[in-house]
Amino acid sequence: MLTYEQARQTVIEQATKKKGPRSTTVVNIWEALGWVLAQPIKTDRAYPPFDRATRDGYAVRAADATKGANLVCTGEIKAGDTVTTALRPWTCTQIMTGAAVPPQADAVVMIEHAQREGERVRFDRDTRAGQNIVPRGSEAQAGQTILAPGSRLGYAELALASQVGQTDLVCSAKPRVAILSTGDEVVLVGHKPGPFQIRNSNSVSLAAQTRMAGGEPILVGNAADRVEDLRAKIQRGLEEDVLLLSGGVSMGKYDLVETVLKDLGAEFYFDGVAIRPGKPVVFARCGSTLVFGLPGNPVSTMVTFELFVPPSLDLLAGAEARPLPLVRAQLAEALKEKPGLTHFLPARVEWQGPTPEVKALPWQGSGDVAALARANCFLVVPADREEIPRGEPVSILLRKDVV
Repeated sequence: MLTYEQARQTVIEQATKKKGPRSTTVVNIWEALGWVLAQPIKTDRAYPPFDRATRDGYAVRAADATKGANLVCTGEIKAGDTVTTALRPWTCTQIMTGAAVPPQADAVVMIEHAQREGERVRFDRDTRAGQNIVPRGSEAQAGQTILAPGSRLGYAELALASQVGQTDLVCSAKPRVAILSTGDEVVLVGHKPGPFQIRNSNSVSLAAQTRMAGGEPILVGNAADRVEDLRAKIQRGLEEDVLLLSGGVSMGKYDLVETVLKDLGAEFYFDGVAIRPGKPVVFARCGSTLVFGLPGNPVSTMVTFELFVPPSLDLLAGAEARPLPLVRAQLAEALKEKPGLTHFLPARVEWQGPTPEVKALPWQGSGDVAALARANCFLVVPADREEIPRGEPVSILLRKDVV
């Protein structure tokens, strides 16, 4: 059975084979968060476009502003002012953060390091040329590519695009992800379940995770535990880039997903991974569609999505596969787990000191959504560890939506 690292790498390899030119769409910058850029973004001028002050203080010629020097202040420059008059020797100009440094000035002395009396300014220390100034063009030259195709647009990238005047962005079309739940026990979220039925929370969580990962969720519905219904709905899902199925992948009499996929000609890459929860997870290709069969218990569904689905959506959108958000923390309480599988336990990490501390939360197994809602991460227990003492460094998988 594959480790989760091996299974994830298998997904990346197969999604890379499917990666290719995608259709594009123009997205307004106000709506482009999370999209993948399909065009280069170039600067329209040098940045900064002028020598920019980084502190409130006095623009000076460094050679004049030595310790104890007493210079005449000739004016004031605030951000946005037009600055063309050169600074004369043995003078200074009061300047605000973000303002253009006048010609012939080569330093800005912080206001805290100067004493002003009327029009005279006395300096407390020697001044170094270039201090507290960002030179023109030091961030980017005119015509320079600052965002390449394949860049995922986060808030910093959107700010950068807007800074250079790009408000309509050519982006790769988002991968379309069909979401299909299975099981006679499942009813629609808005319906009242019977005494032994459950609402379809998996479709809600998978749609949310898909959006966060950069995909467009397409709800296919819920398939009954009958081959004909499951087959028809799977065929509908296979019209999209990716098909996510929840439930029906274990060993029970009515776990029919693999049977139907095999009948439709699917090629399987794995049908189990050495993890808990989520061991029965399936990954296949059917036609041109990547198929993930996720276990039906909600926590298993969410864990296996986070581990295996996002890199496929990254690659299909023209971006590089993002790494798992694994970080290190110190274990707050000793742990004991059954070895043999890598465990992903709902947990909370707290940053109350220099080293984050993590604590596994009480939970009732892979159906306990309430425990996961209290968690902000998964504590990763290696397959070869039965006991981990308090204080030992451990890996945690962050929940990106709440951390």
